[in-house]
Amino acid sequence: MNEGSDRDNVIRVGFGADGKLTRTATPEPAPAPAPSQAASPALDPTAGLYTVTEVARLFGYTPSRLRYWHRSGLLEPSARVGGRNYYTFQDLIGVRAAKGLLEQGVPLRQVRRTVESLRNSLPKTTQPLSEVRVLADGRTVLVQDDAGTYEPTTGQAVLDFTIDGLESDVVRMLRAEGDDRSRAYEYYLEGCRLDELAGTFEQAEEAYQKALSLDPTLSNALTNLGNLSYRRDRLDEAERFYRLALECDPEQPEALYNLGFLHFERDEIEPAITLFRQALRSDSSFADAHFNLAMALEEHGDRNAACAHWQHYLALEPTGSWADIAQKHLDEDPRP
Repeated sequence: MNEGSDRDNVIRVGFGADGKLTRTATPEPAPAPAPSQAASPALDPTAGLYTVTEVARLFGYTPSRLRYWHRSGLLEPSARVGGRNYYTFQDLIGVRAAKGLLEQGVPLRQVRRTVESLRNSLPKTTQPLSEVRVLADGRTVLVQDDAGTYEPTTGQAVLDFTIDGLESDVVRMLRAEGDDRSRAYEYYLEGCRLDELAGTFEQAEEAYQKALSLDPTLSNALTNLGNLSYRRDRLDEAERFYRLALECDPEQPEALYNLGFLHFERDEIEPAITLFRQALRSDSSFADAHFNLAMALEEHGDRNAACAHWQHYLALEPTGSWADIAQKHLDEDPRP
């Protein structure tokens, strides 16, 4: 888990003694990032946790493609730390297998049907593309386990598709230094470390800008520049950075959420609701988005819908001061 935790760099609201949203002329400073933000690269690639951005980079996909696979149930990141989903090395095997099948001409719907068939026939197999060996020949998909090689419905094996070399690919693509994208990522990580304190905001900004000069598509760096602008009360500049991030990655949940929060602070409730919902369509496990969507829905007068999102928030984050606020709203009669 080597990327700065995106969830640690989202805008968070302030509250009064009654648990209601408090808006002030100067934004509340964002909380300090979690310790994982400055984590050093894992020496053993099989022991690491990987963000959607890292996995997309490793396999040459867009983050949006991987999020779609997650939403559709094809491939899901199986680790969860600090309210975020991460891919394990075993999950990377599944992504490599899916990519190989697609490159060999197997339609996505056939890959999805195979996954569903394996889940039904092998109840203990939760991530079929990671837990069994995948074989393919054109439009035919086969699997291999201790019982042998078979097609989920016909049992015929034709061509062996292997997933060798993944560890070396992880080291080369995500752990190596030298090329522009790797150096950009190192500058990005430096920015994540430096933006913890107001005294190093300028150095953090410089690090993010260096990252973007090497890799202009590094959308997380743009989002974090927006957060630095927000924390300095440069709200128009923050909005510009969030929109630039969305040009690079239209489904990035953090940029959608932060842009929604800017609208929320301006009392532009309807666009805030729309953006919070878009963030949740991209990542339904985004606890802060559930929380603030519930707040916005309360202000919009839709208490029933707000109640559903308070419940979602508590399911994801059952303890803590924010959970207490969510529970306080639920304890009120949610229906007129």
